[in-house]
Amino acid sequence: MSAEELAKRLAGTHVTVAGLGVSGVPAARALHRLGARVTVVNGGEGEGARRQADELTALGSGMTVRLGDDRTLPDGTDLIVTTPGFPPGSALFVAAEAAGVPVWGDVELAWRLRGPGPDGSPPPPWLAVTGTNGKTTTVRMLASILTAAGLRTAAVGNIGVSLVEAVLGEGEHAGLDVLAVELSSYQLHWAPSVRAHSGAVLNLAPDHLDWHGGMREYAADKGRIYEGNEVACVYNVADPATERLVRAADVVEGCRAVGFTLGTPGPSELGVVDGILVDRAFVENRRESAQELAEVSDVRPPAPHNIANALAAAALARAYGVPPTAVRDGLRAFRPDAHRIAHVADVAEVAYVNDSKATNTHAAQASLTAYDSVVWIAGGLAKGATFDELVTAAAGRLRGVVLLGADRALVAEALARHAPDVPVADLGRTDTGAMEAAVREAAALARPGDTVLLAPACASMDMFVNYTARGDAFADAVRSLAAAGAERDERGR
Repeated sequence: MSAEELAKRLAGTHVTVAGLGVSGVPAARALHRLGARVTVVNGGEGEGARRQADELTALGSGMTVRLGDDRTLPDGTDLIVTTPGFPPGSALFVAAEAAGVPVWGDVELAWRLRGPGPDGSPPPPWLAVTGTNGKTTTVRMLASILTAAGLRTAAVGNIGVSLVEAVLGEGEHAGLDVLAVELSSYQLHWAPSVRAHSGAVLNLAPDHLDWHGGMREYAADKGRIYEGNEVACVYNVADPATERLVRAADVVEGCRAVGFTLGTPGPSELGVVDGILVDRAFVENRRESAQELAEVSDVRPPAPHNIANALAAAALARAYGVPPTAVRDGLRAFRPDAHRIAHVADVAEVAYVNDSKATNTHAAQASLTAYDSVVWIAGGLAKGATFDELVTAAAGRLRGVVLLGADRALVAEALARHAPDVPVADLGRTDTGAMEAAVREAAALARPGDTVLLAPACASMDMFVNYTARGDAFADAVRSLAAAGAERDERGR
């Protein structure tokens, strides 16, 4: 069904949008504009939810917002469009199944609403990225590379920019050539129709298993990103599970499997040779030649997992036909977001690094391996994770550990089993002020040349609004430490 035909069919239908936020509000607006009768249901009733509800109801007749109840299916619903936070077993979807009401994700809606450009050109293709960790960085790197190639693009999707707004081509999204799309496993679960130009799964590690029901289901939802790919399915050579997902995918004939590796690449792979990022996939004679793309020093920061992100972004860009110079220029122009292995300051010859975004064990392990001697600040909400594998891998790098947060005991138990000689400071706190104490304890454990690393391996909501607030608290505490040190030095003169 074309986007135009879908728009006609939606007119007059009753669509329930499950959830407000970055995804739900644009979806509700678009549906209302297309003539659908829209009911938005949202469990929360806080100030933010009330503000968004007021914005939507101001659109006039045909728009209803129901706060405080996201479990009951509104009477007469013909279709549900859900935001990513609702798991498949939610009461709303159980009721929908019983009533025969279909459920689309907001990404599915966006895909189906794609229409031609003003000049009748095809809708912009999607270069799509998923994985347990590194998605946002890779998508932003990809967008930077595409921009360096002179293409009109945007980083959209799970990165915090509504795909519905992007595909409708309004405002800053008008006239785009190609989209760099981040997709979470939640979004992919509810988006069976999406068919990307090329897609990448960066890595797979246990995460959000409570939402998906198990690792098999989680991996299967990640693997949906490869379905129907036209040019390339990009996978991580170091993570065989990602290649298995490629092999299981139903793709367009001629679509290729393209690997990325931190080692020397084989044919149909991108990798690293003598500090150079090279391409042996998108060259004429990939068995005997390679194309230089960029230097490792062009990647900021040049931590191993971030180099892997850069290779994945380069693979997707090359699949789209981007020249090698654009890969180099795009990586040089890219600046990482805050709270992703961000250097805060050096204090008394100790580096302080904020990786609050490391909200699971896989991300924390990648961060820890970037440094030789670490005082690790960890803890928070474990989300069902275990820490034995992480601690075993990191034990040789640990100068000491500072623990805080609700599930810190799980980390402490893993440390006792696998790194019993590493000093551990258990703060026993879950208040927001604990971060300043954690930084002081870490400073006491550190030696010149060490890195104090906030890589919690846990979610933040036991103590902070989100990982950003947690990272800000860490950075503020480090700056206070530096200021106190400077004041002591000044008094000593």
